[in-house]
Amino acid sequence: MTLGQLAPIVIGTAVQVGFHYYLWRRLVRDPGWSALVRRVATAAIVVLGVSTPTTIWLNRADVAWIGPTLGWIAFPWMALVAITVTVLAALDLGRLAWTGWRRLAARGANEAPADPSRRRALARLTGGAAVVASTATVAAGLRTALGDPEITTVEIAIPGLDPRFDGFTIAQLTDLHVGMTIDRDYVARVVAQVNAIGADVIAVTGDMVDGTVAALAHDVAPLGELRAPAGVYFVIGNHELYAGVEPWRRHFAGLGLTPLRNQHVVLRRGDAALVLAGVDDHTGGKFGAAHAPRYDDALAGRPADAPVVLLAHQPRQIVHAIRHRVALQLSGHTHGGQVWPWHFVVALQQGGRVAGRYDEQGTTLYVCRGAGYWGPPVRVGAPPEIARIVLRAPR
Repeated sequence: MTLGQLAPIVIGTAVQVGFHYYLWRRLVRDPGWSALVRRVATAAIVVLGVSTPTTIWLNRADVAWIGPTLGWIAFPWMALVAITVTVLAALDLGRLAWTGWRRLAARGANEAPADPSRRRALARLTGGAAVVASTATVAAGLRTALGDPEITTVEIAIPGLDPRFDGFTIAQLTDLHVGMTIDRDYVARVVAQVNAIGADVIAVTGDMVDGTVAALAHDVAPLGELRAPAGVYFVIGNHELYAGVEPWRRHFAGLGLTPLRNQHVVLRRGDAALVLAGVDDHTGGKFGAAHAPRYDDALAGRPADAPVVLLAHQPRQIVHAIRHRVALQLSGHTHGGQVWPWHFVVALQQGGRVAGRYDEQGTTLYVCRGAGYWGPPVRVGAPPEIARIVLRAPR
């Protein structure tokens, strides 16, 4: 494992340890519970905290039962911790600001000593409020994540598009994350929704799996039912790189999905042309030079006067699309942030591009929120989505 691959694991582990320590301190230590309650609660937090990395690593080791069993415990807990910590941090920051203001206002006066019983009561009150609020949020987020994705229709004017391609429709499917807690039945439901769009082309923009071909071949089989007159095309995301990119590339091709591995196809209506190109994931170079995105290769030899639609998993790849004068880039990866307020972290990584349409220096980017989820089967403020992209010729 390279340093580039190891760094996210180390950082993620450190964040999770920090979150669990803060949760333990605020909900177990500070409220002053009895020794028995503290021991039981501490053990529960440790066991549940370890369950998430255990689930991820066992899944990568192809332990078949992990998703349908431990995954349904570990990942909702992951969401509950994140949201509870956020609420507690907001309450604590508010309390610190209030305390600071009171001390400033009472400067020079004699302060009464802190009352330990009052502190314990306040810790119990704020901790209880945070747990209730986060539990309700997670329950609502579960319902959203497990429901049918929204079909979002977006009309995009493409400079140089021949009128014969006016109304050309692309169904974008991304970030399904089959495995863990997403199975064949859910995949079949999503495939039926995509096919019902009746698009000219189906574009699959990566992160379709979380596991190996051996473990997930049965669950992804419905993807072979995707149908579009001009074809079904796919590019890889970072999770295909984690799961075994070449076996997955071959398997998807066997299901009838055409890989665009740093290459393009020319779609025609009469003598009018539209270029559909695809590149590997932004992080592919960390897994070897063969997996790096190569934009020059992807667009070499294209018709000079034909507009380009680029499939690229991560939104931040738009900086290369702009340089190559791509008309439209379709991306996923972000899940729209998946769980508010963590979309701020996603925005930081992706240059502010989290979900929806962005117009930058002559290139349009559409970031689809994705049909699945990673980790927690929870979506807060970012419902699942399948995008229906309608291309329009200039008027």
